[in-house]
Amino acid sequence: MPSLFSSFSLPSSFRWQDAADILIVSFIVYRIIILIRGTRAVQMLAGALVIALLYFLSTALDLLALQLLLRSVLSSILLITVIIFQEDIRRALTEMGKTPFFKSRNIAANDLTEIISAAVSLSRRRIGALIIIERETGLQEYIETGFIIDSCLLQELLLSVFLTKSPLHDGAVVIKQGRIHSAACVLPLSKNLNIDKRYGMRHRAALGLSEMTDAVIISVSEETQEISVVQGGVITPMRDEEKLETVLKDIFLVREQKPSLWKRWTSRQQ
Repeated sequence: MPSLFSSFSLPSSFRWQDAADILIVSFIVYRIIILIRGTRAVQMLAGALVIALLYFLSTALDLLALQLLLRSVLSSILLITVIIFQEDIRRALTEMGKTPFFKSRNIAANDLTEIISAAVSLSRRRIGALIIIERETGLQEYIETGFIIDSCLLQELLLSVFLTKSPLHDGAVVIKQGRIHSAACVLPLSKNLNIDKRYGMRHRAALGLSEMTDAVIISVSEETQEISVVQGGVITPMRDEEKLETVLKDIFLVREQKPSLWKRWTSRQQ
């Protein structure tokens, strides 16, 4: 009786290229799982697997009409995938484009102090605000929807922008390389259907931008006076000023003070 694996020929020796090949494929699969975890892509992937299973069953049972229908769907699966997952594909390509070797520190401790003070002051006055801090992913397409300011990062200026009588208060402020770059910027709304109902359009806009970029968004609610930090598709409410300071410093100062792998390697060569 022929063996089940008789049709497969095993390599006589295991090369280093084979090990590299396995590691690369494993890393790609791992990154794909990380990217789609907790998103609608998981349910859509399950739906695609169900369609494929139905197609094989229709072929085995000779269900011609169903087989023809599913075959037409599967023949266009690549185009359908690109259309449905365009945002996820864009986010994945953005993540792949980031370099781990050169990480510039785009904001300093005194800049964070100005931002924190402005957010706390806005909260106490019941003034809504969206403050975006750009990181590695460029925000030019969102910057273009607003007005360029290009000024020093000062608490008083942030307050004046978000005052209700200001013509620039309706929108978001983008902070780029330690400066107030633009104001009244329009952000994409999140398509996540599981957002808490207590969050309004401001939080949905912050969440939408965080799902597509690595920016850190500070949202201030004029109704509840709550300050939230939005990053990576997650809204984290800040219970007080100390918590806000701790979270922002952990993001921008503690991690960025650690030398990158490239810098550690180059320092050893000197």
